[in-house]
Amino acid sequence: MLILLAAAAVVVAGLPWWLPDRIVALRTRLFARINGDDGITVPGELVTADRFEEIYGHPAAIGRSKGAALSDLFWYWLSPGAEIHQEHLEAGERYTAVALTTRALLSVRRAEIEELARRCTATTVIGTSGRVRLRDLMMPLWAEFSYELVFAERCPPKARELIVGAAGDVATALKCCGLRHMDRRERLTAYLEANLHRVRLPLPEGLSDEERALYLQGTFFVTAVVQMSEAMAHLLLVLARHPAAQRRARAGEPGHLDRVMAETMRLYPLFGIAHRVTVADIELGGGGRIPAGSVLCFDYPAFHHAGTPQPGRFDPDRPRWPHHLPFGVAANRPCPAWRLAPIAMRAVTEEILGRHALHSAASHTRSMPNRGPCLITTPGGVPAPGALALMRLRDRWEDVWRSLVQLVLGTYMVWDARRQRLCARHFEREENAHARPQP
Repeated sequence: MLILLAAAAVVVAGLPWWLPDRIVALRTRLFARINGDDGITVPGELVTADRFEEIYGHPAAIGRSKGAALSDLFWYWLSPGAEIHQEHLEAGERYTAVALTTRALLSVRRAEIEELARRCTATTVIGTSGRVRLRDLMMPLWAEFSYELVFAERCPPKARELIVGAAGDVATALKCCGLRHMDRRERLTAYLEANLHRVRLPLPEGLSDEERALYLQGTFFVTAVVQMSEAMAHLLLVLARHPAAQRRARAGEPGHLDRVMAETMRLYPLFGIAHRVTVADIELGGGGRIPAGSVLCFDYPAFHHAGTPQPGRFDPDRPRWPHHLPFGVAANRPCPAWRLAPIAMRAVTEEILGRHALHSAASHTRSMPNRGPCLITTPGGVPAPGALALMRLRDRWEDVWRSLVQLVLGTYMVWDARRQRLCARHFEREENAHARPQP
């Protein structure tokens, strides 16, 4: 027995614990390098953190997909329908029509947002106990929330299953923890296309029925569900790992939960790298210039860390920091849910903390490939002896093999995305169509 324990200790000690952090850093470098000489990371050598917002909001930094090799990878992850996705449409009449519809669907009174968030929490989360993965726990909640936001009726089980299946598949692929399963995504497209007549507001004109279904899928039932599930998983994991902050939030200390939310979004921004393509030169002064056609890779984690004392430490009571953009820059396509999301998140968190206590010793990173392991008990409940230590050990072990999976699958998906060239081929077809002589 002693020999087996010694052998196990040697194996554990010899595991590449350093690998997960290296994989995260590699992904950030990859997003900039994939565009070749056109890729410029911000903040970086050319543009400092102090000019992040200025350059992000510059009128010339409005290109979204066309001309960026990185777009092929994002379109690959988000397909089908990336060409009609609000975040990937180029500026123009189609984007304007889609953005107006999105804003209209999101224009809901605060009381209605809170009531809907609490009701969805009651049907999907309340009563849960034991070990969970927070992102997985949150997806059915936000599937129901988004469904009712769009259709103004309760979400049937079939629709919830389809939404969670498609959104979960996109999230897993984005983390490079699994390959795409297009059948799961296409089943949701077919369901939405068959139910367009039930959407509570008129959909954008000039789109086919398939395009309207893909618009709803990409904006409300993939991006919104994934982003809200990730945001809530980060928030709940922060509270699980910081018992004092959780106690203060449960006690209803004025302003505390808002500060916890803000600090969580600073430490774990939902956007890792957001890219924009320059449509004209941007003069930087002092002889510096960003040429037209450059792909600006805005690094949110680096920006949020700049200018903040001990930037990697969770501190909801820290003074206001200079660099904090949880929902993007107002001048250049901010998150359309910038008003709705905090209201809904606060309501969900209050509902959960009123019925449950959260405990976790798992690692917490911005990309959160572990999906947020957590123990849920009744308020005042204490995890079984050794439960958190076992969670920590299991999470570290999983993190190593998962990083190897990410390295292999991420490499394959980058290759496959470049092979398929979904974005590049889309714009080539558009250009050929415009160049074709009219009868």
